Amino acid sequence: MAIGKVTAFIAREKDNTKEILVLQHPYAGIQFPSGTIEANETVEEALMREIYEETGLNDIEIKQYIGSLESKTRENEYLISEKSNVYSRPDLTSFNWVNFRKGITVTSQRSHVNFTQVTYIEYDKFPHPKYITYQITGWVPTRILAKTSIQHFFHVWSNEAVQEEWEVFGDNHKFKLFWVSLSKLPVIVGYQLKWYNYVVKDIGYTF
Repeated sequence: MAIGKVTAFIAREKDNTKEILVLQHPYAGIQFPSGTIEANETVEEALMREIYEETGLNDIEIKQYIGSLESKTRENEYLISEKSNVYSRPDLTSFNWVNFRKGITVTSQRSHVNFTQVTYIEYDKFPHPKYITYQITGWVPTRILAKTSIQHFFHVWSNEAVQEEWEVFGDNHKFKLFWVSLSKLPVIVGYQLKWYNYVVKDIGYTF
């Protein structure tokens, strides 16, 4: 079982300079718009939804599907493959006070019959990388835990006349969007920088 994810490299050319759109997450650094493919969505539908949710852009077109990269989680780490209740005991009739969304990474603690106790931790990566903002531990059905993700990369073009910087509220966070030169990228979060290098260096794609 693999979890599908999408990443949008929204590029443009201004004053003979190639630029790409990035977002500043309030707690997790500078990123490219990306997200998880939900149930009953095509890859392209997920891409368009994630772009709108994280950038507010509506009038966009897919220039090209670049490729994909398969990754495995680390030992004792899993991806939630579908939205699920989190139970207080390894029992569907036990108290369930919260749910996990599809695509998040959790760490396994122990297993019992068809359940696994897992922990989700969210850190305040910027500016306090060791500070835990919240933590959830509970039981989920073992069948919803996945080890593999497939990240799909797209070159996207926006037809909208947008500002140089703007803000969007989505996924319970306020994102700051801005254009940067491809030749002077800011510090991108590690796992996404790996994706970008894979696209431009390993695949050899040119925006």
